[in-house]
Amino acid sequence: MREAMFIKKNAQKWQEYQHLQTDDPDETADRFINLMDDLSYAKTFYPHSKVTRWINSLSVSIYQSLYRNKKEKFSRIGLFFKKELPLTFQKYHRIFLFTFIVFFIFCLMGVLSSMKDENFIRGVLGDEYVQMTEDNIAKGDPFGVYKDESYFSMFIRIAFNNIKVDFYMFIGGILFGLVTMWLLFNNSIMLGCFQYLFFAKGLGWKSVLVIWIHGTLEISAMVVASTAGFILGSSLIFTGTFKRNESFTRGVKDAMKIVLALVPITLFAAFLESYVTHLMSQSFDKDLSTGGIPVWGSALILLSSLVFIIWYFIIYPIKINRKEKRLYELQLSKPLSSFNV
Repeated sequence: MREAMFIKKNAQKWQEYQHLQTDDPDETADRFINLMDDLSYAKTFYPHSKVTRWINSLSVSIYQSLYRNKKEKFSRIGLFFKKELPLTFQKYHRIFLFTFIVFFIFCLMGVLSSMKDENFIRGVLGDEYVQMTEDNIAKGDPFGVYKDESYFSMFIRIAFNNIKVDFYMFIGGILFGLVTMWLLFNNSIMLGCFQYLFFAKGLGWKSVLVIWIHGTLEISAMVVASTAGFILGSSLIFTGTFKRNESFTRGVKDAMKIVLALVPITLFAAFLESYVTHLMSQSFDKDLSTGGIPVWGSALILLSSLVFIIWYFIIYPIKINRKEKRLYELQLSKPLSSFNV
C-alpha cells in the first residue's frame, strides 16, 4: 500500500486517538492494539516517515496512560460513577425504555386481575401474607409488617434478598432474556397486587407514603437490573457487525457494570426500608404517641429518590453523551497534521 493511501485510510482514526481522550479501559486497550498494528506496518514499509513517528508517539502516550502514575482506587471508582457508567447506560436507553414499558404492563395486569377477582391476590401473595395484612389493618396497624424485626436484622435480610433478586435478573439474561422476563413478570404482578390490596382497603395513598419511601429505589433497581439482563440477552440475539462471542463479551461487560452499580442503591433502599419506613409506619397508627416522621418527610424522601433515578439513569447520561459528541466533532474539525508523502 502506498504511504498516501495508508495515511488517508487511517488519519481520522489517529486524530481521534490523539485528541479525543477516553476513560474506558476496554476502549483504551483496543486503541493501543490498533496503534501497535499500524506502527508495525509503518515501520516495515515507511521506517523513516513522519507518519511512523506520529503513530509511535500516540502508542507511547497510551502506554504511559496505562502503566504510569496509576490513579488510586477511590479516584477510579469516582470516575466510574461520574462518566463510565452513565455513558454505558446511555447506549442502552432503548432497552431501558422497553424494560420499563414491560414492567408497567405487568403491574397493570396485576392491578386489573385483582380488581376482577380478589382471590387472585391471595393466589399471588399467599393466603398467610394477605390474612396477616388484613388482621393488621383491622387492628389499626396496617403497616405492622415493618415492625416485626429489629432494625439491623431487617436491614441485613432485605439487603441480601434484594441484591440476590437483582443478580438473578441479570444472570437470567444468559438464556436470551427469557428468565429475566419471567422474573420481571412475577415481581411486577406481585407489586400490582400488593399495591391494589391497600387501595382496596382505603389505604392507598397512605401506603404510597410509607412503602414507596424505600420502594422508589428498590423497584427502580429491579427495573435497571432487568435492563442488564435484557442487554445480556440481546448481545446473543442481535450481534450487529460483531461475531457472536465478541458481541456476548461486550454485553457481559456492560451489563455487569450496570448491575454492580446497583449494589449501593439497593443497600440504601434496604436501609430506608428497615430504618425510615419502620419509623414512617408508626405515623399511621391509631395512637400516634409512638412518634414516626412527618408526612412531608416521607414525600421529600420519595420525590428525592425519584428525581435521582430519572436524573442519573436518563437525563445525566444524555448530557454526558452530547458533551462527548461535541468534543469529538470539535477535535475532528481541526486540520490534519501535514506529512511528507
